[in-house]
Amino acid sequence: MAGRMVEFPTNGHTTQGYLATPAAGSGPGVLVIQEWWGLVPHIKTVCDRFAAEGFSALAPDMYHGKVANEPDEAGKLFMALQIDRAEKDLSGAARYLAGHASGTKLGAVGFCMGGQLALFAGCIDRTIGAVVDFYGIHPNVKPDYSRLGGPVLGLFAEKDGFVTPQVARDVEAAIRKAGKPVEIHVYPGVDHAFFNDERADVYNKPAADDAWRRTLAHFRAHLA
Repeated sequence: MAGRMVEFPTNGHTTQGYLATPAAGSGPGVLVIQEWWGLVPHIKTVCDRFAAEGFSALAPDMYHGKVANEPDEAGKLFMALQIDRAEKDLSGAARYLAGHASGTKLGAVGFCMGGQLALFAGCIDRTIGAVVDFYGIHPNVKPDYSRLGGPVLGLFAEKDGFVTPQVARDVEAAIRKAGKPVEIHVYPGVDHAFFNDERADVYNKPAADDAWRRTLAHFRAHLA
């Protein structure tokens, strides 16, 4: 791992996170928000990949030290997420990241649970100027799309049983109805979590590579 664990204040509490910065010292800032498994090595690797591309990336630990190794455990952590605490964690993470990033706008990207939280972050923090949502889902996280501060890129999977293509289109329609720019791409023949290269059962390299290309282009276009 090229980055390091850090700690930052979150409205009376402290939260840990994984911070990776580019060789130049700082770059456009991106919040990287975890799947329902927790702050696992895959998410830290994504931060390192952003740093290698010139970004400063911070993954806040939304579960505060807890991680899951199997779906039942992950599901319990997922449903136990306290939305008010998550809001404070995301806002604190954005403030901390801003001090290690260049430019005035941040990006937010998330996967599964984190995809929905990335949308949520884009609606609660005006410093976030672009969002990328990888197959986002959480029944208790309800973003107010009218408050989005920048364009949304949504990346979904045709075979996803959690976030179906229809759900993806519904998200797209809701964001458009709020008058905000959005682009949705549904990858044919792939399943939920196709970007996670540590899950051989669902990982799809061609789709993951294309999604990464789109993600970088989205942030470079809107965080410059």
